[in-house]
Amino acid sequence: MSMDIPQDNPQPGVAERAIDAATDVSRTIGEVAGGLHAAVDRLTAAIEEARKPGKPLATLAAITREAPLASLCIAFMFGVAIARRR
Repeated sequence: MSMDIPQDNPQPGVAERAIDAATDVSRTIGEVAGGLHAAVDRLTAAIEEARKPGKPLATLAAITREAPLASLCIAFMFGVAIARRR
């Protein structure tokens, strides 16, 4: 039979809890930044693909260069239509 007195686990202090919280926040920010970086890379690749000749953005850019005022009018009307839906 042992006569050792069980010792309580000491609770972490305020400084240790603050360091743990800061570490968790730092890790979370790193994960979010990594996710945003990956999303930006995918979006950039999609835009570059859509700008190739014959693709939608290339066609839209050509139309805009040919008739800028008409393109502006269409964009304005599209914006008004979207805004009224809300």
